[in-house]
Amino acid sequence: MLASIDVILRLFISVIVGLLVGFARRKKAAGMRTFALFCLGCTIFTIISIDDIFGPTADKTRIIAQVVTGIGFLGLGVIWKQGTHPTGLTTAAAIWVTAAIGILIGLAMWSEAAISTVLTLAIVYSKPMLRKTGLEDY
Repeated sequence: MLASIDVILRLFISVIVGLLVGFARRKKAAGMRTFALFCLGCTIFTIISIDDIFGPTADKTRIIAQVVTGIGFLGLGVIWKQGTHPTGLTTAAAIWVTAAIGILIGLAMWSEAAISTVLTLAIVYSKPMLRKTGLEDY
């Protein structure tokens, strides 16, 4: 069984990361609360999967694999087609990456989670800079 302080820390950090990423997407189909819930849910499922609740011989990757599939399905729900142009792809990708960060947090892979969070934030907050340089369409 994981130490309760460690679990609580993982849960709070996942909510903070989800809120940070969601803040950039707050005017889109999925906002701050949605991203925080995705990240928290993935952290919870990961904590469950790595605990020995199901016995020491249980496959600890099965729950994580199903989370990845489920998040992909939910991300698909924010993608829409307007004419010939799809919209919501960045939101869907951000949901998927935030879920992956939640899994990293659940696994206590702190440096990987921190680097992934910084990179994700840089990408989702880069739109104004890309717009100024004319690279937004690429």
